[in-house]
Amino acid sequence: MPSFDVVSRLETQEIDNSIANAMKEIDQRYDFKGSNARIERNEQVITLTAEDKLKVKQVVDLLTSHIIKRKIDPKVIKLKNSETASGNSVRQTYDLIEGIDQEIGKKITTLVKSSKLKVQAKIQGNELRISGGKRDDLQKIIELIKELDLEIPLQFVNFRD
Repeated sequence: MPSFDVVSRLETQEIDNSIANAMKEIDQRYDFKGSNARIERNEQVITLTAEDKLKVKQVVDLLTSHIIKRKIDPKVIKLKNSETASGNSVRQTYDLIEGIDQEIGKKITTLVKSSKLKVQAKIQGNELRISGGKRDDLQKIIELIKELDLEIPLQFVNFRD
């Protein structure tokens, strides 16, 4: 029976490379001379620090562009909070999103059931396994899930006939 898995995986090495490249560009840019702007990653949290909101926005744009250059969906970073830090600077923390939570898993499962195709969806931890009788039905389900436009990046892996 053909099947595939719907996952949301994060490549931490590529995220680290994106952060390193963004920091290198910050060090070289003229508008950041003498700035204390920096990007740090600790486990599943990215922290951005800069003098004011404009600089923080520029740093976020830089980081996002480097993430996109590495062929990673920019939805992997989600703003957690923004606060003023010591020395009149601004600090923003971003969560790195990995895995499919229960709410999104249920959305996908109800989509699969409402499609009226002979396909089953099972939630397995933070992944979904979609299985069905025909390969064409599975490909239609992939298209339906892509059209759902969720707030997390999804990958379709482990396609078996």
